[in-house]
Amino acid sequence: MRSRRGPAFLTSALIAVPLLAACSGSSEDDVREAATTFLEAWSTGDTAAAAGATTDADTATAILEQTATDLPDATLAADVGKVAVDDSSATVQWTATWDLAAAPEWAYDATLELTEGDDGWQVVAEPTIVHPELAEGQHLALARSLAERAPITDFSGAPLFAPTEVVNVGVDPAQVTDLPSLAAALGQATGIAAEEIVADVQAAPAGQFVPVITLRRPDFEAIRAQVFDLPGAVFPTETRLLAPSSRFAVALLGRVGGATAEVIEESQDDGSPRYATGDQLGLSGLQRAFQEQLAGTAGFTVSVVSTDEDTGDPGREIESVAPEPGTPVQTPIVPAVQNAADGAVAGQELPTHLVVVRPGTGEILAVSSNAAADTGNALTGQFPPGSSMKTMTATALLSAGTLTPDSPVACPGTTVVDGREFENEDQFDLGTVPFIEAFAQSCNTTFIQQALELPDGALSTAAASYGVGTDWTLPVDIFSGAVPATSTGTTKAADAIGQGEVLMSPAQLALVAAGIGSGTPAAPVEVVGAEAAGAAPAGPGQQVLDALRPMMRQVVLTGTAKALADRGEVFGKTGTAEYGSNTPPDSHGWFMGYRLGGAQGDLAFAVLVEGGQSSSTAVAVTDAFLGALG
Repeated sequence: MRSRRGPAFLTSALIAVPLLAACSGSSEDDVREAATTFLEAWSTGDTAAAAGATTDADTATAILEQTATDLPDATLAADVGKVAVDDSSATVQWTATWDLAAAPEWAYDATLELTEGDDGWQVVAEPTIVHPELAEGQHLALARSLAERAPITDFSGAPLFAPTEVVNVGVDPAQVTDLPSLAAALGQATGIAAEEIVADVQAAPAGQFVPVITLRRPDFEAIRAQVFDLPGAVFPTETRLLAPSSRFAVALLGRVGGATAEVIEESQDDGSPRYATGDQLGLSGLQRAFQEQLAGTAGFTVSVVSTDEDTGDPGREIESVAPEPGTPVQTPIVPAVQNAADGAVAGQELPTHLVVVRPGTGEILAVSSNAAADTGNALTGQFPPGSSMKTMTATALLSAGTLTPDSPVACPGTTVVDGREFENEDQFDLGTVPFIEAFAQSCNTTFIQQALELPDGALSTAAASYGVGTDWTLPVDIFSGAVPATSTGTTKAADAIGQGEVLMSPAQLALVAAGIGSGTPAAPVEVVGAEAAGAAPAGPGQQVLDALRPMMRQVVLTGTAKALADRGEVFGKTGTAEYGSNTPPDSHGWFMGYRLGGAQGDLAFAVLVEGGQSSSTAVAVTDAFLGALG
């Protein structure tokens, strides 16, 4: 049964049926008016006025207040029906419809007894004013029943979340003998700051359990010896619906947990919440986006029980509505790919993300971030992409028709634009080389010099052909990137090498790689069978892609990602993206690309190591990922 939170506030819709002909003349009108006065006052929360319209105000007040406690937060709509008058007594038929708040409606037919006295017609104060089966010494008991939550599944339809035992590591203040020592020991074992634990315990009401951290059973067993005998530490267990691991595609799938005030408020329908404190709800990701579909509809039972709790009366059920189960949500997630991605990013101490997309379909197969990372950055992070942008700059140059992979281009160590010097890494100088070689070695000066000859909007147009800048309509947001169309001068030069005003998310860069690999760029797909997130990007055309792909292959064979040369037919582009104000500046490490064939079929991916300083960190993560897939 959900927690009780005091008297309910009731609203009403009182609808009178046409008057029936009767020999009593105006008596029916008077009876109807008296019944309506009572019901209207009750249903608008004016208990005193409602009780005053009865034969015994004290008795009626007790009955109505008890009902408000029995049906917490419920709202009442009352429809008045037939009236029958017999001298100084009368009956009024009415229909009660209760919105039970976080449960389906409960409707039933009832009858009010009225009697005529010196003060006119009054409702007889008896338990049947609430329900016809309620008698003296009884009250109602409401119990909600939740449907089993429908699963979020992988590409094959297998559930990704399962009931899992967890241990709530916490503090019972009544048992604490030395709070600073307890907090220090718990902090050392769990990673939670000792001062935070002390503050939480000191702020907690007397007798209240103070949570510190919730751990899966294996994770708790790993620290059990450090914490189990600490005076004041307690470890209640429960079962939660969890993904295979705490990091498993969490940015996309989200988490399930106890209902928060925010989620309960969001669930309100005509002012009445669909959920209650204690419910297990989707708190983020797809679990939250599809909360209503996954949770189904709660059921309830209403029983008549004795007001004397010592009798042990189990009560008599008078109404029951079974919960309606939710329906599953299927994702394209491939566990083998997700697990390989999770293992690869876990090997990095710096915040690291890896997103995998199926070329040709846009299906997101894996979204991975390590423990050091803000998981949301895999999908919505906004980072300069560095030289991985050269895939789109090359697209613009090849589309212009002035270059081919074999065209000779200059690659000096430095180049100056409007007084600002740009340089290659360590100012390497290749002289004049084929365009494919400048791409494979990631020659900044080549791309800046060539891009400055393009129309100002050419980079933006090339990026848009892969979906960059599209306002995707998705249950879980993806930042689609930004490549300005109006940049000029030094900003345009910086944009060409993924600095300047260009921003990208790992997810969108993986979609770009997928579009190059398949030749048919696609909108991202987070849920199988869902409406398209947007129109499929147009792509740059087959001739451009036929020229670009060998250039990306050369990056792996002889260029900046040759550490991947033995990982199958891999195509890609590295990126080192400067950020911040340090001297020398800090840099993110990127790798984006795709692999043809393999046990999991064609895969496109993007890796970001935040603050990785060099693209080699991202290449190493990619190597671990592809190596795990075999």
